[in-house]
Amino acid sequence: MQSGYYSSAAGMVTQFNRLDTIANNLANVNTVGFKEDNLVVGDFQRLYKEARDELPNKNHSEDGAQFLNRAMTKAPQVVDSYTDFTVGNTQQTDNDMDFALSREGLFFLVKTPQGVRLTRDGSFTKDDEGRLVTKNGYEVLPNDYFEAGGNITFNDDENVIKVDKHGQIYKNIPNSVKLVQGSHLFVAQPDNVALLKKEGNNLYRYDGTTDLKSLDNTEAVMQGFVEKSNVNAVKMMTQMIETNRLVGMYQKAMSVQMDDMNNDAINKIARKA
Repeated sequence: MQSGYYSSAAGMVTQFNRLDTIANNLANVNTVGFKEDNLVVGDFQRLYKEARDELPNKNHSEDGAQFLNRAMTKAPQVVDSYTDFTVGNTQQTDNDMDFALSREGLFFLVKTPQGVRLTRDGSFTKDDEGRLVTKNGYEVLPNDYFEAGGNITFNDDENVIKVDKHGQIYKNIPNSVKLVQGSHLFVAQPDNVALLKKEGNNLYRYDGTTDLKSLDNTEAVMQGFVEKSNVNAVKMMTQMIETNRLVGMYQKAMSVQMDDMNNDAINKIARKA
């Protein structure tokens, strides 16, 4: 068996996965609140050493060989993936319905048809019923949602809206410029952001959503700003070039294994015959 061919093929598949991740990051370089995704690449030997004690058969036995392809020992593989949740740059918009969170690990809560989700995208707006919603029409939740339900709603004549750094909303009395206290944005901090799962539309699913508590003194809410993507376009382009070169190298290795080495072997056998 030409183990080098299979190792090269595994390496190429790994680089294709990296290209998909890099391309997705670049496609969202201008998406508000987007967080960069990354892959962790390891080799089969390291994975084997971590798992061999859990195998049902002894190491180096014929039975053990049924569970491990030793020819793939050094083949690079994607062993993990993670999201970089560092805070992106903030951009001033002067739109009263735009909000940014200046601290890492904080999220707004929104209501979707699939349930409550988390987001860093604070580009909100008002729908036809006066409810505060995301650009995709998902309701932005108040801090007492899990106790009282409801939503954040504004009347047509409430055209002066201010939000402090803790997420407390103030709105004007109808036909007046005097502000009164209204709803409070639900700003949450999950215990472990590694448990968040991306679902598209800049949303994250968190299995412990109902256990989240609203942080009423975050000092992190910025009205009139949005958080830009934390993707570094220059770094992503560099990684894309590097990955494309690695794909070319693996392709060359596969070609050498299947064409040059096979032809050489056939010619040697023919001469001996």
